[in-house]
Amino acid sequence: MLEFKLPDMTCGHCASRVTAALKRADPGCEVHIDLRSQRVQVESDEDAASLAEALHRAGYPPA
Repeated sequence: MLEFKLPDMTCGHCASRVTAALKRADPGCEVHIDLRSQRVQVESDEDAASLAEALHRAGYPPA
């Protein structure tokens, strides 16, 4: 499982966009979001760099 800290993810709308970006990168991934800690955990066959790039393109660059 991969984990990313996303300081720009602050609300439910942000969480939806993060999930959508990750699902575009890997449609079969499982996404677990904790808004309070601004962390997202991803179960995916994609590598961390690919998922980080997808998050960055969506406007939520990992810290």
